[in-house]
Amino acid sequence: MKKLILMSTTLLSSAVMAAMPVNHPVGSSFTLSSSPNQRALSTALGNPAAPFLMVNEQDNDSFRFGILGPLGVGVEFGDVSDLEDQVESLEDILDTDYGSDTTAGAGAADGANEILAEIGDSAYVKTSVSMQVPLMPVIYKTKNNGAFILDVSISGSLKASLLASEVEYDSTEEDFNTDTSLYAQTVTDLNIGLGYSQSMWQNSHGMLVGGVKASLHQISLGRALASLDDNGDDDYDAGDEISDGLSDDSVSSTGIGLDFGLIWLSDYYQAGVTFANINEPEFDGVLITTNDVADEYSISSNETYIMEMQTTIDAAITTSGKQVTLGFSYDVNPVEDAFGDEYQWVAASLSYYGDSHFLPGLRVGFRQNTAGSELSYASAGLTLLKRFNLDLAVALDTVESEDGETVPRSFYIALGYNAAF
Repeated sequence: MKKLILMSTTLLSSAVMAAMPVNHPVGSSFTLSSSPNQRALSTALGNPAAPFLMVNEQDNDSFRFGILGPLGVGVEFGDVSDLEDQVESLEDILDTDYGSDTTAGAGAADGANEILAEIGDSAYVKTSVSMQVPLMPVIYKTKNNGAFILDVSISGSLKASLLASEVEYDSTEEDFNTDTSLYAQTVTDLNIGLGYSQSMWQNSHGMLVGGVKASLHQISLGRALASLDDNGDDDYDAGDEISDGLSDDSVSSTGIGLDFGLIWLSDYYQAGVTFANINEPEFDGVLITTNDVADEYSISSNETYIMEMQTTIDAAITTSGKQVTLGFSYDVNPVEDAFGDEYQWVAASLSYYGDSHFLPGLRVGFRQNTAGSELSYASAGLTLLKRFNLDLAVALDTVESEDGETVPRSFYIALGYNAAF
């Protein structure tokens, strides 16, 4: 059972090595919402109609492309402010020798169960990393005002959770027995997207732009489940079992997601809608051997991943030169990621992008996941020399670290270098 203490503490301390939740927008899109912004190339990856807006026709440009990144890293972990105190209390219980005193042992087990119930509901760490392949995305606008986009990205994520189970005291063995387990999931995604957008209709008030995109996903899923009870085996280590399971039993499969989007563009405002993963592609999962605690947490032996369809609406008010933009986006419905966590973002932002290379571009934003974790983020970004982008976001929900300091439950940072608008 002392492995439980070590593993629980590791879940918290490993957060400092973490990265970005996989269903977060990439780059400056995290700050700017899903509303396309002509000055921010990463926003072309949302609405399939957005690439049409990204090439500056006034300068007779035909191409726009990324140079390096964005590379995004971040972390999300559970509400574990009281983990240290709970672990200390649990240690006191487990270090006590109850011998054959069944009554005292049963009472201690009840106390341990109360602690484990709180730890099991809150102890998780979710980490990932995502980046664009160098020079991606590439946007080419034809003389007939059709815009093609090619995008290639790589992302990976890990989630580790503690599954708490009932603790019993065995007076014969003079020890505690439990099915408490560590559950880990991984996902990697190589995504190659090809899209096309063009003007569909216009009048004196504005222009209607439509776009379609097909994204080829090669997804590798891994899962592992290991009990923290060694059952008397001195060579057993739950961490090694998890590591071996994730490396040996991952499953890869390929699918194509189809997106469709519309944008109404005017001089001072725009509004759009995106329908992502219309065909809801499905990916193979990993077959694992479950135990009683996995059943309690509704973890099945064989789980597949379906990229569910999601509808997003967006709107923005801008100055005529697009220097100042107030943007908004809202996911109409929640969807689950490969770990089964729900995401439904609502976001708002204010940005300034000047025409000078020497004045920095500035942006601030707020977003909330209205499903799943329900975390809210405050974010800010900076663009230097019209090319170098830095964005940082922190969750407004906080927890107390082991040294007593208050830290955000999640953070996100992204770096990128793109061709200027």
